[in-house]
Amino acid sequence: MKNLSVRQKLGLELFRIIKRKRREEHPLRELFWECTWRCNLHCRHCGSDCKSSSTLPDMPAEDFLRVVDSLLPHVDPHTLNIIITGGEPLVRQDLETVGRALYDRELPWGIVTNGLLLTEERFLSLRRAGLHNITISLDGLGDTHNWMRGNPRSFERAVAAIRMVAKAEDLNFDVVTCVNKKSLGELDRVRDLLIDAGVKRWRLFTIFPAGRAAAYPEFQLNAEDTMQLMEFIASTRKEGRIKASFCCEGFLGGYEGVARDGFFECAAGVTVGSVLLDGGIGACPSIRADYRQGNIYRDDFWEVWQNGFRQYRDRSWMKRGECSECSFWRYCEGNGMHLRDSEGNLMHCNLRTMKGR
Repeated sequence: MKNLSVRQKLGLELFRIIKRKRREEHPLRELFWECTWRCNLHCRHCGSDCKSSSTLPDMPAEDFLRVVDSLLPHVDPHTLNIIITGGEPLVRQDLETVGRALYDRELPWGIVTNGLLLTEERFLSLRRAGLHNITISLDGLGDTHNWMRGNPRSFERAVAAIRMVAKAEDLNFDVVTCVNKKSLGELDRVRDLLIDAGVKRWRLFTIFPAGRAAAYPEFQLNAEDTMQLMEFIASTRKEGRIKASFCCEGFLGGYEGVARDGFFECAAGVTVGSVLLDGGIGACPSIRADYRQGNIYRDDFWEVWQNGFRQYRDRSWMKRGECSECSFWRYCEGNGMHLRDSEGNLMHCNLRTMKGR
């Protein structure tokens, strides 16, 4: 376990002030649209499998656009990024129509995709509709990625999509990797592959035991594995050939500001909101426990955003169980919301893992 330096402690104290002010103001900066639960893959680490059924129909585009229009009197469209996710958003054939409507409203928008359906023709079509940012998943080398994704062509298609998108220098583009015991030893080769493809930004995640992922012990990193991952990210950042960063999955102790950009902050419900497939008003769509704040079919999103989300903006209720005695509570404040179950219990903690508990 890496200890905090004096410089890190000073930085974290200043960041506490910034976080407190941001929670008070809660400016909406990212709005996710969970546009479908349909997917063309059957990923072993899918977090939604045990919580939802893909039989629920896609949300009509006009329903989401009505929410967007209701927000425009209250936000500067140039400061609100719309992120379309799923499921796999590219199974929808109307993304260009939605994207163009967002572009006409001067809203930047993007997608999160597994890349399987991202042909050159579809990519150009999305770009003509104003695509501003895109994230593609790559979870290891060929055998590992295909095992994770449940499709023998997944790696081939993802890499082809990554190489294609990386050539478009006017897009905000990154690759995300969910690290597990199978891929941990391959990360140096994945890094070199991404650099060769022209990728500039790379986010790395670990996999917490929810949904399908709970059935695979291979996904759970132990203390040695987690430390190895943090050291790999730190050394890759220092090398400077690609901007690698650990995700927002909890406080990292002495790796804060070393293995990620800046310091840990869970922005769910503070600057990040979402419209879920059934109309639920949520925060980060990675949160699968029931922390919804309303529904667009009966509530006004902006009113909910202004007056709801108390569980997200005052985290004092999280100071329970092991968190109540943690010396890092001052900076962590209970970890990310997506790591809490519906009863508020902490499901995963990287600090706990790195301590070997």
